[in-house]
Amino acid sequence: MIRVTTHDISLDSFLEGQLRFLSRYYDVVGVAKDTGVMERVRQREGVRCIDVPMEREISLTKDIRALGILYRLFRKEKPWAVHANTPKGSLLAMVAAWAARVPHRIYTVTGLRYQGARGLFRLILKTMERTTCLFATNVIPEGQGVLHTLQTDHITRKPLKVIHFGNINGKNTTHLSRRQTVADNLQKSPEAVTNEDIAAYRMEVRRRLGFADADFVFVFVGRIVADKGMTELAQAMRTISSRHPNARLLLVGTMEKGDAITDDVHDYFLSSKVVKYVGSQKDVRPYLIAADTLAFPSYREGFPNVPMEAGAMNLPCIVTDINGSNEIIRDGLNGKIIEAPLDGHGRHVHDITPALTETMEWFILHPAEVSRMSRNARRMIKERYEQRDVWNGLLAFYNELKD
Repeated sequence: MIRVTTHDISLDSFLEGQLRFLSRYYDVVGVAKDTGVMERVRQREGVRCIDVPMEREISLTKDIRALGILYRLFRKEKPWAVHANTPKGSLLAMVAAWAARVPHRIYTVTGLRYQGARGLFRLILKTMERTTCLFATNVIPEGQGVLHTLQTDHITRKPLKVIHFGNINGKNTTHLSRRQTVADNLQKSPEAVTNEDIAAYRMEVRRRLGFADADFVFVFVGRIVADKGMTELAQAMRTISSRHPNARLLLVGTMEKGDAITDDVHDYFLSSKVVKYVGSQKDVRPYLIAADTLAFPSYREGFPNVPMEAGAMNLPCIVTDINGSNEIIRDGLNGKIIEAPLDGHGRHVHDITPALTETMEWFILHPAEVSRMSRNARRMIKERYEQRDVWNGLLAFYNELKD
């Protein structure tokens, strides 16, 4: 079986542990463009990995070349299945696998890029999705929201099946826990970590970041771009901090040039005394422990990892009513859901700033409710998105195909 992503970064992050698990049952090969982490994937997962030069952006010459390389690879390897995710790699893999007569061609739809696009570019991206689904024998939406969108936007008429409760890889809730985080940092066994240890570690991290014990800390983790609702988050923080001097915002992620935030928002995030920007972090757990609530006002997602990770770390979440986020969060139980900024055609129809501001302020004013949602958060992630359960669901799907 061959697993394909466009770049090795996706093999590394999206499928961590999964390839090693599946290799106990099948001969697994990872295929992606080697950008520098392929060897790490090979060593960690214990599977063969093959470099194929695929590009995320549309490039006719490079795409045709990659298509030919994939076709020859599939003819040589003769896999019983090719399973792909990420848009460009999936398109090329499904077409090449069809041409090479691979019997099972599986496409996991992790996100629909056209949802945030307009005009001709939206049409091109939609056509790419339809083509990928056309050449696939099986289409797996990452969640119920993606499934619904594939049907209502007439992307495919194929039967659609979500694995388990959704998400491509689930979450290792043993690793994503306050107790394990403290154990890793104090070099103790998790069993030896007390509630007092957790409270002390949280205070230590907060002080290191410049937060007082009485501060209410909202955290955002991810790419700091306009499409993630950063303009609205900045506006909300300006208003809230003027009303509640103890309100703080912790930003974890990179400020990217594509879909960049405005200079005004950029300057506010870097210069405001109520915002702490720490850049990209390999281990986000200490920052989630330091926070009180995740603010995740994204415009579009497939099935976002961040609210699951935050929930596993006992954080309630504020999310928009978009695919994935509105499946992970149950309004009033483990967080709050506000209106989505975009309609089904990618048009900006709602300014979410007032709703985001009101909801963030509600969290500051209702500590007992926040504590209740915090207690619910981890349990709800463990029940629905535990990593081993997702892997076993995928394995059952493969076994059904083989039978």
